[in-house]
Amino acid sequence: MKKQRIAVIGAGTAGLAAAMLLGRQGHDVTVIERAEALTAVGAGILLQPSGIGALAEFGCLDHMLQYGHRVDALHGQTRSGRVIMQVEYAHLKDGRDIFGLGVHRAALCHVLDTALAGVSHRRWFACEVNAIEQTASEAVVSFQREGQAHREAFDAVLVANGSASKLRPQALVRYDRQYPWGAMWLVRPLTASLASLDRPHLQQRYDGSAVMLGALPTGRVPGDAGTQLLSLFWSLPVADMPPWQSGHFDLATWKNQVAALWPELSPLMGSIQSATELLPATYRDVILSRWGAGRIGVIGDAAHAMSPQLGQGANMALLDASAIARAVAASDDWEGAWARFASERSGSIRFYQGMSRLLTPLFQSRITGAGFVRDLALPISHLVPWLRQQMAETVSGRKQKWL
Repeated sequence: MKKQRIAVIGAGTAGLAAAMLLGRQGHDVTVIERAEALTAVGAGILLQPSGIGALAEFGCLDHMLQYGHRVDALHGQTRSGRVIMQVEYAHLKDGRDIFGLGVHRAALCHVLDTALAGVSHRRWFACEVNAIEQTASEAVVSFQREGQAHREAFDAVLVANGSASKLRPQALVRYDRQYPWGAMWLVRPLTASLASLDRPHLQQRYDGSAVMLGALPTGRVPGDAGTQLLSLFWSLPVADMPPWQSGHFDLATWKNQVAALWPELSPLMGSIQSATELLPATYRDVILSRWGAGRIGVIGDAAHAMSPQLGQGANMALLDASAIARAVAASDDWEGAWARFASERSGSIRFYQGMSRLLTPLFQSRITGAGFVRDLALPISHLVPWLRQQMAETVSGRKQKWL
């Protein structure tokens, strides 16, 4: 496609990566973000082999390795100590030296933003986009900046502003709802007292389907070269989140519950003085009929938000960016670009949305028997070589279809 004026709304994983790749193609790219600056906010995320492969393709992997913590496996066990989940990247067909990375979200954005800085582009931060209108020849973005209303015309707009986006074309939205369960999260230094967690594993503990606790070594954040981090995630219904922030929460009872479920976390529990130190994370289930129409496209969580059970959000965002860049380079117009993007990404997106919807009740629900089914099925699947490999393929982010 000849040189285009492209607005990318949202400076998260999908937006930064897409802007960088499209800028490298010579397009006139403008990144529009509501935040005033990229800051070290958020918790740990697991970059799967699919996302790591995308970063290698972008030329960003060596930089990312400076911040990440290698992860070789996902392990989960019940309160009694029975191991029910044991997914290892070594179980992949080509599993030799394939791994994941535990990273802080801020570190991933820093790596992508550093790559974007090497490309000619414009960035408008502290901008609140109100609407996108399109005609046959352009897309017009209306936004507020420094208290002033502005309108700017582009050849196309990529919406990449997250799962709660109000900017994705409503005509494309088939389904959009908030999951009834979310998580409270906490990031702490990975100190010597937590040595049992300083290993190449994402670890989880379960008590039925209503109690889940996860710990992910999260590497470092830019500007703090010496501190390795650990991210902790506590699953709970969204309706139960307000007491954590209002001061009407029995923190001592919760800390005792965590220590009983996972004794090695007792030193970390001792460092928590207030429930407000844990921050809420909610998730959405978003299904679009298409990922682009006219001169507006949608990528990342704005296009296919799902629960975090399979840990695919950041990875799919990176794959979306890679795919949209290839689609634009190979197409003569925007409708052709959206069609090429769908051809490459639809299988993976539909698979992971379906699988996430299927698995979530087994890990986050109060459905009678859900935990029992999970605790029975997962260990059996680990014993069957083909199923063990399929589980690893699924977690790695490389699956394109159910079979």
